Amino acid sequence: DRLTLLNLATPEQLQQLETNAREINQHLKTVFDECGVILVDFKLEFGLDAQNQLYLADEISPDTCRLWDKTETDPQKRVLDKDRFRQDLGQVEAAYQSIQERVLNWISRFS
Repeated sequence: DRLTLLNLATPEQLQQLETNAREINQHLKTVFDECGVILVDFKLEFGLDAQNQLYLADEISPDTCRLWDKTETDPQKRVLDKDRFRQDLGQVEAAYQSIQERVLNWISRFS
């Protein structure tokens, strides 16, 4: 792997990265599914602290995920992420607010 060849991660750290990414993927898919959203894909950034402890070091948001409304069949209307901006689909703020409301409603179930 390139990370090992470049001495950026040990084989153990690579295994931990993969394990963490798979766990995060499963949790995000579940949460977004319960929010009525399809998690298409996402990016993660990890970092190490001074003790070489691995941490997720980035946000999880419509800027780092591709998110589609589960009930919308129109390929342009279903987009609820940064692709609304990239593809000049308009209503970027409304899409982000929709994600925020859905996630906050999901969280409120646990209060």
